This record gives sequence, C-alpha cells and structure tokens, in this order.
Amino acid sequence: MDKQTNTVHTQQMSPDAYGALNMPVYHSAAFGFPSAKAMADAFVGRTDAPTYSRVTNPTVTYFENRVRQLSGAQNVFAFNSGMAAISCTLMALAASGKNIVTSPHLFGNTVSLLKNTLGRFGVETRFVDLLDSEAVANAVDENTACLFLEIITNPQLEVADLRILADIAHKRNVPLVADTTIIPFTQFGASALGVDIEVVSSTKYISGGATSLGGLVIDYGHFPQLYRSMKFELLYNLGSYMTPQVAFMQTNGLETLDLRYRVQADNALELAQRLRQVPEIKAVNYNGLPDNEFHEVAKKQFGGTYGAMLTIDLEDKQSAFEFIDRLQLISRATNLFDSKSLAIHPASTIFGAFAGSQRRAMNVRDTTVRLSIGMESVDDLYQDIIQAVRKD
Repeated sequence: MDKQTNTVHTQQMSPDAYGALNMPVYHSAAFGFPSAKAMADAFVGRTDAPTYSRVTNPTVTYFENRVRQLSGAQNVFAFNSGMAAISCTLMALAASGKNIVTSPHLFGNTVSLLKNTLGRFGVETRFVDLLDSEAVANAVDENTACLFLEIITNPQLEVADLRILADIAHKRNVPLVADTTIIPFTQFGASALGVDIEVVSSTKYISGGATSLGGLVIDYGHFPQLYRSMKFELLYNLGSYMTPQVAFMQTNGLETLDLRYRVQADNALELAQRLRQVPEIKAVNYNGLPDNEFHEVAKKQFGGTYGAMLTIDLEDKQSAFEFIDRLQLISRATNLFDSKSLAIHPASTIFGAFAGSQRRAMNVRDTTVRLSIGMESVDDLYQDIIQAVRKD
C-alpha cells in the first residue's frame, strides 16, 4: 500500500464508541486506570496508555503515529511550537561542557537559543561554515553533542551537503540534527541522506493554512539517548507537549499536505523565473533556478523540489519598505507557508535585535525581502509584485 494511503488510513489506538472516522479530540487532562498496576505500567512506559495530557494524550499520539508512518521514523514527539522542538532536542543531547557545531546562517531565535540561552548553562556553540568540510571536521570533537543545521537556511537559502556532514558527524559518533521545515519531510528521505533527527515547525506546511502552532521531533532511532531524555525527562519537566486541539487540526493538515505543497512550490518556481526579468528587482534567490549556486545540491537532496520561499533584493532598505507597504494581495506578516502569500523584511524584524555587523556576518541584507508563496494564482501574485515594485 502506498505510504500516503497508509497514513490516511492509520488506525486509532482504541476503537471509537461511535465509529468516528476522524480521531476525536480528547479534551481531558487525566485518564482513569482499571488497576494500580495498570497505572504504574503506563507511567514507566511499559504500556502506551495515556497518563496525563501534559505528557501523553490519545489525539496527540495519533498525530505522532501518522507522522511516524509517513517519515519512516522510529519515534515522533509533538510539541507546541517549532522552537520547543528545537529546544527540547538540543537539551536532550547537550549538557554543560558539551558543544554544538552549527552554521552562522540560522533563524534568529535559533541563534539566540544557542548563544544566549544554552550558553548560560555551559553549552558552547561553534559557528562554522558548513560548506567547508575541513572546517566542520576540525570543529567536531569528543565533546560535540550534535551537528545542527537548517537544510535550507532562512533567509539566505544556503544548502549544505547532508551526506558530507553526516559522514563527518558519524565518524565521531555525533548525531546530525536537521531542521527540515523548508522542505516537507514527505518530499525526501532525510534518513537516507544521513540525518539522525529532524526538527520541524509543523506550524508551517503541516498545519494547513497557519491554523495552529506546533513542532515535531522525528527520531530515526540511531541515538537512543534522545528517546530516553524526551520520553522520561523533557516531556515531564518542561511542559511543552502539543495540545489535543492542535494535534487534531494538524492531523487534518497532513492529509492535504502533499497537494498544497506541490501548488506552493510550483508557484514559487514560476514566480522566481518571472521576477528575474523585472529590472527593478536587483536579485532573485531561489534554489529552483538552474543557475542558483545551490541548485545542484538541492536537486540531489530534495528530488527536484525546492520549497515555497524565495527572496528578492531591491535598491536599498527604503525601497524594500516601500515595496512591502504597496503590496495589495500579499500580506505583510511573519510565518512561512501559509496558504496566503506573505512578505517580510528579515533584517528589521526576525533579525532586528542583531547589530548591523552581526547581520552582515550572517548574510542578512537590508535590501532583502522574503516572500512565502501561497496558493493564489501566479498571475495575481506577479501583478501585485509588479505594481508594488514599479511605484505606479
């Protein structure tokens, strides 16, 4: 049976009293047990019975099981945001005196988590150029907790070779952790490329039109300490588990993920091709363009799909602001991969708390506008961009 078909028909853990085809939303904090032994077995993980909705809930477990079947993972953990998924993963792997090797080209809050939050607890972050395999190999040592990256950086759209990074990490018995939010995990095989753990903001493509916040940790089982820490420590201690209401919405989002993604990615590619011909736009950055510097590695890794995010560069910061202000169809908003197209100026928003020298080192330019491409007509999106850029 096809993986997508199998996922749509994932069985509920227990038969529903009314034969509901959709998994019900279990609005309950606590769950009863037939005996003291059954309660004890559930709390120490000898059974999968739900204990307390801060750590297990049937609706959330059903969502996790669907993701597990789609991804082929050994374990899946659902959290209440993408940042919660990243934070819990790094906390499960790292400790005081350990280091994390990563790229300087990361989402702003991820950089802050690494440098500021984890740094206060004695975890060192080593920022290196992940395109330089020698530099990466020199940075990874016996105290490295993980090698972490975004498969396509935001907003630089840099793509590192996952297989090369995996080989470096695995020689030291270090897990490769990849934020795969930009390309849905349904579109390519991360594990086959050497990724041990995926972290995903399910707020994006999966939620189905920005209906809810969520995050996923997709664990391929290569480093058992992650499972132990997640299951028996972090879920209990940090209280960042996904709510049943969100799990219900995102389970429904999974069913149309492939269809929506194909429309959005196709729209992004066609727009990128058209916008290159607009003289007022100084540069268009999208990995799907054949002459993009990361086109070949992206094609090799992601099977000919390149995501629904692109950037354009205008004359200066003022031009970028004026362009955003004149947009009529595309929304001025943060987030990515809503059904609606969105525009943002990363340097003054997502990276607004960073000094100018820091932004330059991260290749975040004042001239750049990030576009998240939705499901509208390409012609309508193009016309909106043209009228905004030409100051008509």
